[in-house]
Amino acid sequence: MFLLDTLNITYPIIQAPMAGATTPELAATVSNFGGLGSLGSGMTAPNVLTSQINTIKSLTDRPFMINLMVLSEYESSTFDTEIPAWLSEYYQDNNIEFTLLECPSQRFAEQLQVLYDNPVPVASFTFGIISAEQVQRLQGLGTRVIGTANHPLEAKAWSEIGADAVCVQGVEAGGHRGGWLPQSESDPLGLLTLIGQTRACTDIPLIAAGGIMTGQDIKAVQAAGAELAQMGTAFLTTDQCGINDTYKQALLDASHSRRSSETRLTRLFSGKLARGLLNDYLRDFAQFESADELPPYPQLNAMSKSMRAHASKNMDAEHQSLWAGQGVTLVKQESTLELLERLVKTLEA
Repeated sequence: MFLLDTLNITYPIIQAPMAGATTPELAATVSNFGGLGSLGSGMTAPNVLTSQINTIKSLTDRPFMINLMVLSEYESSTFDTEIPAWLSEYYQDNNIEFTLLECPSQRFAEQLQVLYDNPVPVASFTFGIISAEQVQRLQGLGTRVIGTANHPLEAKAWSEIGADAVCVQGVEAGGHRGGWLPQSESDPLGLLTLIGQTRACTDIPLIAAGGIMTGQDIKAVQAAGAELAQMGTAFLTTDQCGINDTYKQALLDASHSRRSSETRLTRLFSGKLARGLLNDYLRDFAQFESADELPPYPQLNAMSKSMRAHASKNMDAEHQSLWAGQGVTLVKQESTLELLERLVKTLEA
């Protein structure tokens, strides 16, 4: 397939770039195996990102991917909304010290500069779209550029500015929705529908994401018109993943019917739609789910950070963002290599 050659990988498997969950060791393990390992770096300070890129380069000589979140300077630097009263009350009631950083997120321009200064084999982008000039600059440094789309029009936009490929993310996917056009929220598309509609409007190579857990799933999205599969949830319970033990155990419990495996698209943690396991936080504050009532991303994400950190420290799964896709019942406690070997065994059967 075209993308296998373009990205110089052996197997049609991309380990999804999940910010806060991926590690240089996870990315290098996948890349050394012959897939494309990746690092979710949207929340990473530029100096740390430089260090992590150097670590991956020391662990593998194979291609790997860095993923950034496209945010405007205003979005990255501005708090123009107040913390919701119900969240403030939660902090008071639970004696949680609440502090806000000066800015709600890292500055995208500074993170992108790292990729100019310390080029990587593949760069992917989510939450927005970069310019044709930025695409060309990265490609001139030897970096392949991959966009993210929840709607065919977003994929078409990436094609028009010269991206090498687009990751089409179906509504089944765990974590944050990667699109930015209003159409991607008003009528969210399932993965197979999204692949079909995107194929009808652009011939850019496609990577499929959303609910892909098995080798059979990879074959299905390839039959539908995607070349590669990007998998996130399946890697969360493997040994190289960086999530905390409480989060990992909640996923495993969901797979063994020890807790509900229901997932929900929610804005309550970050202000942007994301899919995760249903827990007490999502139940208790469901009445505030309306986008009109919530600060936008990344402001709410910064405001809820103290709650999530407190929950993690206290092994409380009910107030963490347990991001997971609709395939969560198929997660297994295994090594990253065992997962990869299991997938490839099916692909080669």
